[in-house]
Amino acid sequence: MKFSLSALVSAMAVSSCAAFAPIQKTATASSKTSLNYSVGIVGATGAVGKEIRQCLETRGQLNVDKLRIFGSERSAGSTVETKYGDIKVELFSEDACRECDVVFLAVDGDFALKHAKNICEGDDGAVVIDNSSAFRYEPDVPLVVPEINGEETKKSKLIANPNCTTAIGLMALWPLIQKFGVVKVLMSTYQASSGAGQPGMDELTSGTKAYLDGEDVKNDIFAYPLPFNVIPQIDKFQENGYTKEEMKVTWECRKICGLPEDTPISCSAVRIPTIRAHSEVIVLEAEKDVDVAVARQVLEDAKGVKVVDDQETLQYPMPLTATGQYDVEVGRIRKSIAFGDKGLEFFVCGDQLLRGAALNAVLVAEEMQENGALN
Repeated sequence: MKFSLSALVSAMAVSSCAAFAPIQKTATASSKTSLNYSVGIVGATGAVGKEIRQCLETRGQLNVDKLRIFGSERSAGSTVETKYGDIKVELFSEDACRECDVVFLAVDGDFALKHAKNICEGDDGAVVIDNSSAFRYEPDVPLVVPEINGEETKKSKLIANPNCTTAIGLMALWPLIQKFGVVKVLMSTYQASSGAGQPGMDELTSGTKAYLDGEDVKNDIFAYPLPFNVIPQIDKFQENGYTKEEMKVTWECRKICGLPEDTPISCSAVRIPTIRAHSEVIVLEAEKDVDVAVARQVLEDAKGVKVVDDQETLQYPMPLTATGQYDVEVGRIRKSIAFGDKGLEFFVCGDQLLRGAALNAVLVAEEMQENGALN
């Protein structure tokens, strides 16, 4: 069965809110004549939500006048220590979120489908940056990596954050596509346990301890025990034999980069027993001949990319060094034997909780602040 983005959109169609409505929320003017914003985080106690808050605090680029944290009945009333002071977790409600200028959703797709459009609807609604997959394939909802297509944020009050694997890979792939063009892309990904959130990391940690203690290793999050193992399945299998995780890379790369829907992009995704940072082998067949030295310089100049590639000193990207870093590491840059003069092969590693999720979401908000979409 042939899979296409248009077919997926038809299958996932849901009623649309006024996503293209002009953003007319009135933010607070600061003494520096810039604007300050009321910012909300839904799911702030989860792995991605925590990183969103920390990115806001450590980067300090988004002008936050007030930070509000929304949670379930279980977490409502608790207090979170932040750079902006001690913040009491509020019980989530759409009305409360609509009082904000920007709302980050670090929740599952079902929750986002139920609430996101209600939060952003109308001139008085908030900008919503959704980290789930709920709206990624809707044609009227921008799917954004700011360094690639940040201008798309001017078109909608609802912005979709891409899949973590896609965001990490495109940081290196996109500047090369711009320089050399693209015929096809082959990608193999080696994804950390944190791709399944805090429960995934906890299961790997406890399972490793159980294994070393000679006890039975339990698996509730992953299909099989992950310690000392790799699992060549992430998400559900599709009718074409790929998993949904693998097809996400295909669909999202095309949409973010504005590539034709029939551009061949193939991915194989494997879960590996690391805590954080996804790794990817990417092979590009380009339209033009690829000079490896030029390609290396393109990557050196690319924003958000750090070239780590020295054979003599054994320098190359690793989860160990990419964890906790904003930039994506790229190395093992070489001509592809498979595609000859038009081929390039390289290895990418990036912290998927940051570049692949929280950091990208915060960069989206910063881009909207910069281009006036928040004003």
